[in-house]
Amino acid sequence: MIIPRPAELTVHPGEFVIPAALHLSAGPGAARAADLLAGYLGDRPRASYGPAVRVEIAPADLPYEGYRLEISPPEVLLTAPGEEGLFHGVQTLRQLLPPAALDPASAPPDAWRWPCVTVRDAPRLPWRGVMLDVARHYMPLEFLEEFIDRLALHKLNVLHLHLTDDQGWRIEIEGLPRLTEVSAWRTASMVGPAGSTRFDGIPHGGFYSQHRLRDLVAYAARRGVTIVPEIEMPGHARALLAAYPHLGNRPEVNLPVWTSWGISEDILGVHDEALEFCRTVLAQTVSVFPSRYVHIGGEECPTTQWETSPVARRRAAELGFTTPAQLHGWFLRQMQETLTEHGRRAVCWDEAEQNGELPADMTLTAWRDPAHGVRSVERGHQVIMAPHRSTYLDYAQSTHPGEPPAQPDVVTTVADVYGFDPLAGGLPVADPGNGGRPGVLGTQAQLWTEFAPTPDHVRYLTFPRLCALAEAAWSEGTRDYEEFQGRLTVHRERLRVLGALPGRGAA
Repeated sequence: MIIPRPAELTVHPGEFVIPAALHLSAGPGAARAADLLAGYLGDRPRASYGPAVRVEIAPADLPYEGYRLEISPPEVLLTAPGEEGLFHGVQTLRQLLPPAALDPASAPPDAWRWPCVTVRDAPRLPWRGVMLDVARHYMPLEFLEEFIDRLALHKLNVLHLHLTDDQGWRIEIEGLPRLTEVSAWRTASMVGPAGSTRFDGIPHGGFYSQHRLRDLVAYAARRGVTIVPEIEMPGHARALLAAYPHLGNRPEVNLPVWTSWGISEDILGVHDEALEFCRTVLAQTVSVFPSRYVHIGGEECPTTQWETSPVARRRAAELGFTTPAQLHGWFLRQMQETLTEHGRRAVCWDEAEQNGELPADMTLTAWRDPAHGVRSVERGHQVIMAPHRSTYLDYAQSTHPGEPPAQPDVVTTVADVYGFDPLAGGLPVADPGNGGRPGVLGTQAQLWTEFAPTPDHVRYLTFPRLCALAEAAWSEGTRDYEEFQGRLTVHRERLRVLGALPGRGAA
């Protein structure tokens, strides 16, 4: 009936018929959740009498983000210990509507009803998210709002927004105008996987102003979703070096924004000006995004240029390093300290530990395989489990000849995602509080967009696989893929009515 599967659901006889004028009340601290529910129900007129829908924050024997929902013919009561739980309960109410009612503009009158149920529910993991790459291909803000709403529907609470890379820079930074004048635009895009010799010859670009990003953050917050920004460093920096070459290791070389996929060897330098640039960017980034976490990339950073750079070699010697490659971990530690000064917590991709030990309070995203995540937990880190064979949605969904282009050589099916367990082997759940214990903070899907140039491509690659990941992140208990498929059949109709599936072929 519901995706992700609730912890407890009991069905009772009868229905709650939603009247044309809604008697909706919100207790203290519950107004945003009640307003969200009202919007999903078509913003119908409010009434002071009749069958009531009550949304309240109330002490309860529920974990953080938990909620309790009771639907009977005369009343709907949604309670939770905090606003986050109320948001999740609203999404359960949304899914309990007949699929046709998910489009308020066209739903027939008899669609507005809920079955009588009792639900007691809470998430398995604190961090349940999706990484969306808007650097390779810019995505319109209107689509990002739609995407956030679909995350909320599945009780996912993090949108990790990959804002910068070799192929584009998407965030406005005041005082650094060339980042949006130069770094946000490329002349063409590679056709096919990294190493291809074909290019489409079509200019591509775009960026988000800080004002519009703040609006997006507020839109997400009203749905219980946090946006975690990612600013790549010190690698994947070719786009910014096209605008400010003096921040790299070859200041005399004028570089275009990269039109290829893969890994560029052009990385940031380690001189003071490069570090100050990153600090400036991070300071403005945290002023836009109130998220406790900020992702600083750190992966796929070839250190070849540092090996031959006199500046880098001198810096490595001053720090007592035996090789300039150790500057990689040092660089990330400098940025972590900057974020700590701003009251934030740094996140980076876990392979950054290869070139220097990272502090235990650096959160790591383990993308290579589960064993790397296990080792990071053992070293004392909080970890976001994101092994690529289970969570990368830019991989093909099948071997069908009509499958749109995707990253080559790997197929990740709905069943593959559903079979993924972020806590496999008995890993502990991390405590997200300050000084909390190490363990698995959560999990997230990754959608890199080399092969997803449009919103329809993103929709095609996301659903229904994201439904399976949402269940792995939220639901406790034994998995039953056949039972999940039964719920997914109904859920596909919800997605169709919501427009979450591609409007036409994404090929």
